[in-house]
Amino acid sequence: MAIQITNRRQFILGSSALLAGAGLTTFGIQSFAVTKVPTVDTLDIKVLVDSSYDTPRPGTNKWVKIKRTPFISSKDYRKALHNEWGLALALESKIGQNSKSMLLDFGYTPAALMGNMEIMNVKPEQQHAMILSHGHFDHFGGLIPFLQANRSKLPADLTLYVGGEDNFCNRKTASGSPGHFADWGVLDRRELDALKVKIVYCEKPTIIQGHAFTTGVINRGSFEKVIPNTLVEFSKKNGIGCDLPELNSKAEGKFVKDDHIHEHCTAYNLRDRGLIVISSCGHAGIVNSVQQAINVSGVKKVHAILGGFHLFPAPNDYLTQTVEALKQFNPDVVIPLHCSGPGFVTAMQNLLNDRLVTSTTGTEFQFGG
Repeated sequence: MAIQITNRRQFILGSSALLAGAGLTTFGIQSFAVTKVPTVDTLDIKVLVDSSYDTPRPGTNKWVKIKRTPFISSKDYRKALHNEWGLALALESKIGQNSKSMLLDFGYTPAALMGNMEIMNVKPEQQHAMILSHGHFDHFGGLIPFLQANRSKLPADLTLYVGGEDNFCNRKTASGSPGHFADWGVLDRRELDALKVKIVYCEKPTIIQGHAFTTGVINRGSFEKVIPNTLVEFSKKNGIGCDLPELNSKAEGKFVKDDHIHEHCTAYNLRDRGLIVISSCGHAGIVNSVQQAINVSGVKKVHAILGGFHLFPAPNDYLTQTVEALKQFNPDVVIPLHCSGPGFVTAMQNLLNDRLVTSTTGTEFQFGG
């Protein structure tokens, strides 16, 4: 894919990222050239899986059209949308007559993912690619079963864009007993290989299908910190896990605090409106994530910020600080999903209520057009 360099102004980051596959020239160890990211005319986002459902309510927003799929299937009353802890989104963008559809994350269970896709009329055979934001089971749990059920309908050259090697690490989560952790799954590359899925590692910012771009590894320069979540192991055992020998050596082969070093965000540049930044879980910090999207694209206008922000356990002062920082980006719309938490919604209502748009499973957002 040819990507035109339009501006050689350098932005200094904490990573030595180049736009992957773009053939750009490195200007320094901690800098990269700004390149022209794609500009889409419209973006449609369907929330396939989230934690709750709310009945449709009237209301409009000047920046985004909002629809809500009825809870019960219009074709079969015995089928209904399923809610669960996790996130899955269907993305459809258009540039002129050219359309691209992609799945971003895959929820916790295949039953919720595939059942909700059917009710929301998201067809597997129309998907051009897939994106995984990070290596938590509530974001990849439905992936392999979805592929096993639908691989023949998907493109022969199907690609999964992942943040990096860290997305395949083995993780543990709190088991309910103080000081004890339980296994929480690992994405097995051998299963993806068997299903003939190409993997593209996006440690560097990467153009996706000529429509979207990923931020690459997110520089962590703000006040934000990784709120404790899981433990991670940096070695490969019995053919599964991640191969990060330097980190594994530092960890002495043990499970350690999980910083999600290869988490990345998906973003679009919407014509005449600016960036739409999608943070699936935001462990790296939603402020850091938005800033990274600005830096790698050179687009300063932020139109919408949406996704999981991983703020449900955060104290009130931290939530206030986060909203104040987001306010500096002057976004038109902020849409919290998944792990953002009710405290974040309250902070938005107090400080930035005119930008807040809420969402549940079954919501569809139409940007542009």
